Amino acid sequence: MRTRRSAVLPTATALAVLFGSVVLASGTAAADSSKVLPVRSTGDIVVDGVHKRVFISDPSQGKVVATDYAGKVLGTVSGLPSVEGLALSDDSEQLYAAVPGDDSVVAVSTRTFAPSARYSTGEDTAPEDIALAGGKIWFSYSSGTSGNIGSLEVSGEEPVVALGQDDESGWYGTPKLDATPGAPGLLVVGDPNTSSSRLGVYDVSGGTAVRTATDAGSRGRYVDFALTPDGSRLITANGGGHHWIKRTSDLAETGSYTTSDSANAVDVAADGTVAAGSSSWYSTDVNVFLPNAKKAVRQYDFPNTGTHSGSDTLANGALAWEPGGGRLFAVSSNSEGVYSLRVLTDPTKSVPTLTVTAPASAPRAKSLTVKGKITASVALPAGTPLTVTRTDVESPKGKSLGTKKTTDAKGTFSFTDTPPAGGKVTYKVTYAGSATHTAAAASAKVNVSRATPKLSLDRNGKVYDYAKNVAFTAHLGTTYKNRVVEIWADPYGADKPKKLIKSGKVNSKGNLSATVKMTRNTTVTAVFAGDARYTSKSVKSTAQARAKVTTTVSRHYKTGKIGSTTYAYFHKKTNPLFTTTMTYYKGRSQRFALEIYYEGRWYDVGTEYFLIGTNGKSAIELAGERDTDLRIRTRSSYIKGGSGDNVNYTTHGAWKYFIFTK
Repeated sequence: MRTRRSAVLPTATALAVLFGSVVLASGTAAADSSKVLPVRSTGDIVVDGVHKRVFISDPSQGKVVATDYAGKVLGTVSGLPSVEGLALSDDSEQLYAAVPGDDSVVAVSTRTFAPSARYSTGEDTAPEDIALAGGKIWFSYSSGTSGNIGSLEVSGEEPVVALGQDDESGWYGTPKLDATPGAPGLLVVGDPNTSSSRLGVYDVSGGTAVRTATDAGSRGRYVDFALTPDGSRLITANGGGHHWIKRTSDLAETGSYTTSDSANAVDVAADGTVAAGSSSWYSTDVNVFLPNAKKAVRQYDFPNTGTHSGSDTLANGALAWEPGGGRLFAVSSNSEGVYSLRVLTDPTKSVPTLTVTAPASAPRAKSLTVKGKITASVALPAGTPLTVTRTDVESPKGKSLGTKKTTDAKGTFSFTDTPPAGGKVTYKVTYAGSATHTAAAASAKVNVSRATPKLSLDRNGKVYDYAKNVAFTAHLGTTYKNRVVEIWADPYGADKPKKLIKSGKVNSKGNLSATVKMTRNTTVTAVFAGDARYTSKSVKSTAQARAKVTTTVSRHYKTGKIGSTTYAYFHKKTNPLFTTTMTYYKGRSQRFALEIYYEGRWYDVGTEYFLIGTNGKSAIELAGERDTDLRIRTRSSYIKGGSGDNVNYTTHGAWKYFIFTK
């Protein structure tokens, strides 16, 4: 929308009244912001370039919200029923608001956000829009369906209101207004209520409105319009897919800006740059046109912050340039009725598209070619400087390859490089930007080959007694710079995590050793991380550890030897007790085996598994009928897989021999 200003109006000091509440805050502007606004509708938006504030009226809640340039709320003026149009005084000290629900124009301090004056426009006038021109405040109003314009002069001791300044135009409902400081005696009035496209241009330099041009076209109702800085042209948003250009001298149509359907907002910067907005769920929301250009230099498509499939849309008339600055402010709403202030930075700069391509793979120390192209809505000249950075294993923070001024007239470029390091190599090309273009960057990755080093690890497949300390030795062959090897131990069982047991440089023979206490089967891994010329590599060695198994015999009355074997002697009526101690693991069982000796051979009687207690013990008592003088033996074993787990190597305990007597 417009940033309306007056060239001569002083700050109003009379009839100061307090409307509603004033909430004060402070803050600094920040670029590229999008903040949710505490509003439920949008009537008008103006930007105060002196105090760096944005004012937004909310008719549905009867308030004006003031934010900083990042959208942070600095103050709220409430008690302004159905407030619509806004305008700034020439010195930016006062904000004037049209308040139809109170039949008044209210002045608000732009420093404190406190209302400083109320000017009645007459009973049942309901002023909606406002503009400052010819040393007066001009407002639009209606009586029933008949619209008109009036003026308010506050330079004297008492305010002077003059109604009925255009009784002959036949406005249907309240019209819209616009003025510009570059043509202080010019006022434009348009019909937003019907499809008649009625416009009027007025000379207000003499204190009254003298119509100098009129038009009743066929473009549809005027959702918004804005004057160029010198007042010679008027840009209109009529709801279609164009923003039309008209001469103010005779309102003849001289061209248009092609935009999106539902054109609903427009504002013109001090240098003549046009921001043309549309209410569009699935297309561009804002197009920016440089002076005398018909192709947009910048386009904005708002994201979707609601639940509807379409994106957020621009509110009617909700565009405003920063006076004398480069920001463009827009108010958008989503499908949930949430409004946001969007700060569009660098809107007059063309956004380049930069592409970079490189081979997917390449050999190390061999020349390769990187190509690319940079394009923009505003063409870049040949020789545009681009900088290149190479990132690889040896230069993880990037190494500058200098500036490549190789773009041709089409924006294409290429350069060669010989990558000294292997692995993933990234070439990043950067355009720094300029007064007419934003910065851009793109990159391409190349997988550069590396040699495979020799790496080995001993002890694979070996079996060791329980708790034996075993040294595992890794051997690393030729590499470039890195001579560090890591040795990891991963014991079997989910309760024992993989653990780094040693990391260091190999010795002059290329060896590095680490000791593992073998209480479980363990996979040991040697890892070489690689370097600029040799790829990473890892090797594994799995060694196994026996379980610890011992069995004691009790309740016998003596021991004695039969041949060279020691037997425990039990009375026939005594139940032998065999207590096995085994390395504990959750859910582990021992296998108990029983054999008898008959005619020179041992015969299997049977085996059975018994659970090991958390104390690592399992006690078995033999009961039942038994014969005397029969030689028997038993042993307890851990069976890998059969005992309920696989964390140890199959381990058999010693045979225990016994015999029953009378």
